[in-house]
Amino acid sequence: MQRFFLQSKIHRAVVTDACVDYEGSLSIDQDLMEACGMLPYEKILVGNIHNGERFETYAILAPRGSRQIVLNGAAAHRGNVGDRLVIMSFSALDMEESKTHQPCSIVLDENNNIVSRKGG
Repeated sequence: MQRFFLQSKIHRAVVTDACVDYEGSLSIDQDLMEACGMLPYEKILVGNIHNGERFETYAILAPRGSRQIVLNGAAAHRGNVGDRLVIMSFSALDMEESKTHQPCSIVLDENNNIVSRKGG
């Protein structure tokens, strides 16, 4: 039997743009994705700290070093520029794997710079 566990988390990411006329997803700076082990096209759960909205989508790369967090397509209706997000990915683990699993979590400042990191 497998259970789902937190794999990676980007905490307090600031939305830098929203683009309704895009086919969908959440653009995330490549440096930030790599820092927490998130992969392009990975399914993610996003919580908007400002308005309480939660939605699922997938992650795509924004340019390395841009510090961009962009709501695309339908997700653009779930927040505004300046909102803070929690971005999470999950993995399916069996009981043995879960005993040693350590998710990776990064916390960002108001400019989407990493201020702390745990696990991973």
